Amino acid sequence: MADVQQSVDRKLLEILVCPVTKGPLTYDSETQELISKRAGLAYPIRDGIPIMLESEAREL
Repeated sequence: MADVQQSVDRKLLEILVCPVTKGPLTYDSETQELISKRAGLAYPIRDGIPIMLESEAREL
């Protein structure tokens, strides 16, 4: 079974901010998540689309 990683648009990552803190996000390619260190949340990326809902994020 091949390990396929979705590519995420770098320009999109530059403009996205955490919806809770309005702070910067970092991309974790291993877990396919956007990390908000300030909020302590990880937002999932599904099929190349960031899911920027607090209810969908996992706590760090």
